[in-house]
Amino acid sequence: MRTRLNKRSCDAAVAKGRGWSIVWDTELRGFGLRVLPSGTKTFVAFYRNEAGEKRLISIGRFGELTPDEARQQARKVLADAVRGQDPVRERKRARRGLTVRKLTVLYIEEHSRPHKRSWRDDEQRFAKYVVPAWGGRKAQGIRRTDVAALHREVGQAGRYVANRTLALISHLYSWAEREGLLREGHPNPARGVRRFREESRDRWLKPAEVRAIVEAVENEPSVHVRAYFWLALLTGCRKRELLRIEWRDVDLDAGLLRIRNPKNDRTHFVPLTEPARQVLKSLPVRAKGSPFVFPGARRAEHMSVGSVDAAWRRIRKAAKCEDARLHDVRRTVGSWL
Repeated sequence: MRTRLNKRSCDAAVAKGRGWSIVWDTELRGFGLRVLPSGTKTFVAFYRNEAGEKRLISIGRFGELTPDEARQQARKVLADAVRGQDPVRERKRARRGLTVRKLTVLYIEEHSRPHKRSWRDDEQRFAKYVVPAWGGRKAQGIRRTDVAALHREVGQAGRYVANRTLALISHLYSWAEREGLLREGHPNPARGVRRFREESRDRWLKPAEVRAIVEAVENEPSVHVRAYFWLALLTGCRKRELLRIEWRDVDLDAGLLRIRNPKNDRTHFVPLTEPARQVLKSLPVRAKGSPFVFPGARRAEHMSVGSVDAAWRRIRKAAKCEDARLHDVRRTVGSWL
């Protein structure tokens, strides 16, 4: 798609399909706006270096830069490329010697957010475990002993989260080497650290626990939070499946809920019982102008995983079943069905 990039066209730009899209500028060839499904919009410049390799470089976020400011910066990048320079290579060279904190930010912005639906989980693990431990240290200075020590420390809070954090650190360093942010052949400090043994967990909610949880849900002040957990009980949908539901996915007449991005990447339909329909009918449609059934703080976002997790902690504490996980609700519904 091509149009002149200005505030109006940037505001109206949306991602098409499950991946990100680029709206190209008609005024400056190679200048565009990359739009993620989450609604994040970033100005980019496209060129080929002297070797003929395709390069796409980020200029800055829409909102932080105006289209005219971004176009001016893109013009300089494209001019450098014409003179035989490679701005992407120069940027990577300048980034070597990055701190761990900066490297995690780049990983989220350039890899996790564009390519992973679970990018907020990555962001939370970095913020909770990795950055407090190593944030100010040089990324190239982290050794296997550092990772092993952090793995043991996080393991005190839980083996599962420790193993997921270890895997994330490994992915971070593999990505950084692949992107030229670390020298080629730099040893991945997570490689060789032994994971904790994980035991499968089978937990079903007892009828009395479900009644207590329902009472706790009804005491939640937010109508969207109450509706979210009711639908979780009535449909057995996964946490993120429910969060991503838009009003266009709801067919109250047919009694069907369309799940467009489930875990296996196949669209399927969930039957809506009459109680589930009543829950959906109780919600304000297009709240705050959002397309989502469960809107977030921003118009282009749905309710966050963090807010759901925080609400679930309150609910299970009030219901006196603090060892119950939200996925146990799904497992229980499945067993009842």
